[in-house]
Amino acid sequence: MKLGLGLYRHMLTPENLAFARQAGATHIVGHMVDYFRGGQHAHAEDQPTGTDRGWGLAGDPDQLWTVDELVAIRRDVEAAGLTLEAIENFDPAHWHDILLDGPQRDRHVENVRTTIRRLGQAGIPIMGYNFSLAGVAGRTTGNYARGSAPAVGMEGPYDLPMTQGMAWNMIIDPTADLDQPLPPVTHEQLWDRLHRFLDDVLPVAEEAGVKLAAHPDDPPMPTIRGTPRLVYQPSMYQRLIDLNPSPANTLEFCVGSLAEMTEGDVYEVVETYARQNRLGYVHLRNVVGKVPTYKESFIDDGDVDVLRVMRILHDCGFDGVVIPDHAPQMSCAAPWHAGMAYALGFMAAGLKTLTGANAAGNPKS
Repeated sequence: MKLGLGLYRHMLTPENLAFARQAGATHIVGHMVDYFRGGQHAHAEDQPTGTDRGWGLAGDPDQLWTVDELVAIRRDVEAAGLTLEAIENFDPAHWHDILLDGPQRDRHVENVRTTIRRLGQAGIPIMGYNFSLAGVAGRTTGNYARGSAPAVGMEGPYDLPMTQGMAWNMIIDPTADLDQPLPPVTHEQLWDRLHRFLDDVLPVAEEAGVKLAAHPDDPPMPTIRGTPRLVYQPSMYQRLIDLNPSPANTLEFCVGSLAEMTEGDVYEVVETYARQNRLGYVHLRNVVGKVPTYKESFIDDGDVDVLRVMRILHDCGFDGVVIPDHAPQMSCAAPWHAGMAYALGFMAAGLKTLTGANAAGNPKS
């Protein structure tokens, strides 16, 4: 296994890349869809909950990521002594009618195919995605973690309906009537949309040498904002895998989301999917509780024995990247960085215990 760090696009700076390297990471996952709060960029731990129309505006529907900008990001990462393992999250502006089964679906399928080809040309091997109408919604923030550290959680069901002009909890059409809910969709209709999407794009992914990695629902509720969810129990990941046998059909394996689910033993779940060699990369975080009421915690202080999870991944032969996708913030001048450094240090120690080498890849002395 390799230790990585996820950074939003606005955070892919020389300073943050140097921080990642100093904290022991060797790989980066770039989150290409920035989030905003009060007009400012926000970390995952600071995301708004959707009460103010979601996360904000989606991007430019006519501006796909270019090969040049993807190569530039990869080179910046490499200049810091790191490897760019994955890009995460399509911009809703580029693919919303795949999710909504809308009139631009054919165009949006071509958008995704083009994006995947460009990732391959740029030498980026994995594209993470979340096939969800509502995206992440319903999170709360509070002093939930040890020592009253700020973290995210959920304090009950969140049912404010998604509206016209929205997808993935972002506004895709500000001219739409944002007081009108989306047309109703069933779970089976959404599964059919995912099946068609995979059949349309996985052959291109194979040709490009790029794996698609699917994130489970977060939070893993059967419905959020009046819309159905796909992977809100661990067994539903198997249904996703079975939709298409392509080796490019993999999982963005979020242990925190899996632990929040109401069914399954998280350790058995990790072993089940790791043994199938279906993990693109892994998100590691810890939580206390399950939906609809849970709180995120420090990586060593929740319901999940993270070291046991890492042992299972190691024993199953997983050799991909693990990242701390979220972490509580700490009381200092750099709250996010301190929280991430704590999580990275814990994970680096776990990797050293498992492999007899430090997270930087140097042989044990």
